[in-house]
Amino acid sequence: MVSEPAGFWSRFFAGLLDGILVGLPLYILSNILTGSTDDNWVTELLLFLYSLLLPVFWGGCTVGKRLCGIKIQKVADEGPPGIGTMLLRNLVASFVYGITLGIGWIVSLFMVVFREDKRAIHDFIAGTEVVQFK
Repeated sequence: MVSEPAGFWSRFFAGLLDGILVGLPLYILSNILTGSTDDNWVTELLLFLYSLLLPVFWGGCTVGKRLCGIKIQKVADEGPPGIGTMLLRNLVASFVYGITLGIGWIVSLFMVVFREDKRAIHDFIAGTEVVQFK
């Protein structure tokens, strides 16, 4: 069964919801716990772990993705991503985006908008796709 690719707007709103529903509370909590708002590594670590681990344990979804009806899946077998897949998707892709000074991220944005399969660079690195689910 071929899944319908998730387009730009559903991915955008999923990220926005993750930021509001998870990122903002984590930011506030970590600022309370550390007593600082300056370069809070605790927030960054918690958000990294959230985006890395939740899709592994929740069928390819984050809170935002679940609310938008989309999920990450492996292209090869349409199964949920494992920890290795998510490490490739998040860590290696972030490195690629960093060394290209953000140009890779902009290219990915255009790929999601214009490619028929809606896959970005990080999807190709990890062998994943973001699809709609019922």
